[in-house]
Order: sequence, then structure tokens, then C-alpha cells
Amino acid sequence: MEDSSLHILAFGAHPDDVEIGMGGTIAKLTNEGKRAGICDLTDADLSSNGNVRLRKEEAAKAAEILGLCFRTSLGFPDRGLLLKEAYINEIAKMIRIHKPKIVFAPYYQDRHPDHGNCTRLVEEAVFSAGIKKYQTEGCNEPHKVERVYFYMINGFHQPDFIVDISAFIDTKLAALRAYQSQFEMTKESFNTPLVNGYIETVEARERMFGQLVNVTYAEGFKTKVPLLLKRDLLGE
Repeated sequence: MEDSSLHILAFGAHPDDVEIGMGGTIAKLTNEGKRAGICDLTDADLSSNGNVRLRKEEAAKAAEILGLCFRTSLGFPDRGLLLKEAYINEIAKMIRIHKPKIVFAPYYQDRHPDHGNCTRLVEEAVFSAGIKKYQTEGCNEPHKVERVYFYMINGFHQPDFIVDISAFIDTKLAALRAYQSQFEMTKESFNTPLVNGYIETVEARERMFGQLVNVTYAEGFKTKVPLLLKRDLLGE
């Protein structure tokens, strides 16, 4: 039986959320041979531009660019990510199937309510997935995630830790550009912030994060628990 376990599993409310927040980090990890997957909670069926079929095609293209070994959508309703047991159960099942060491979710302080709601569902599911007697259909073996970290979508927040993605910024930008319906202005586009230089804004943010640690580009993350250094303070 093929091993479906992952080093990291990143959840997003919509296709492209994960790419915006941590596409460079995923590209870096997959380049190192790590197994990474993305689970989108919705198909972004209420997107102002594009449609579900096109968004799925774009997400598949982005997944290939990032070197993912797994991507899926749970098909929850866009703008309907309420704290429901059925949703928590489906996410917990995904965690048990793929047994990630680390789970990523959007940073909950975000202008889009779906992003914060996504994170609340994921945190509940991470906890439930580790409970022995918690039932998920077809997969009842508990799995305890080692860490949950939060990537940033909209906004610039003080990061708790930073990952150098200087060598992978082009891969991140290519993954974002796979979502032409969302980030490219055409005659048919509905005018939203996403089609008005959004990718350039993300690139500028990653450059600013990089400046904080004297590298060219970086991605910033938040954590609710302290990080344990596995090397000494001098990095030796």
C-alpha cells in the first residue's frame, strides 16, 4: 500500500491561499525531498472572477509547479465555513489519512472572514484527530500533529519565525501566476484588488520579510507555541 503520509499539510479556505502565504516554503521543502500536500476547504465558487472548473485547473497547475504530492478540495461552501462538526470531522479525517508532522493554516487576523474561519476549523480538527475515541469514517486511527503554524495571506504582521525563500521566489511567483483568472486583468475581469498588482504586493512583502533577516526574500509565519532550537544560539 502506497505511503500517503506527509511532512507538511497546508490548509487554505480557497485555492491560491496557500500559494500566497507560503508557496516559497513549500517549493523549498519539496526541493529537499519533503512530502507536501494542500487541502483547500472550498472550491471558491463565489469568486468574482473565474469559475470552479477553471479554478480547479489553475490549482492543479500550481500544485505541479510547487512539487506537491497531493492536493484536494473538501468542497465546503464558499463563505460558509462555519464551525460545524461535520466540517471538523472531514478535516480530521484528512489529517488521519495523511499523518502530517506539521499542519499550516492561515493566520487568523485577516480581512477575509473565511481565512480566520478556516483556521478555527483546522485547529479543532487537529485536536480531534489525536483523540483515540473520536470517530472519522473509514479512518479511526488517531494521529497527533507535532506543530501547527500560521501563514499570512492579506496584511503584514510581525512574524514569529521566517523562512528564507530567496532561491524559490520565482517558483512561488510562477505558482501564483498559474491563477490567471484571479490575478490577471482582462477585458472580462471584475475589478477586484487581486487583479490590481496583487502579486507584486506579495513579492514586495516577501522582500520586506527578507530584509528583516538579511536575505533577499522570505516568508513570515506565526506560532502559538515557542519554537525549540535544535542547534545552539550561534547556529553552529
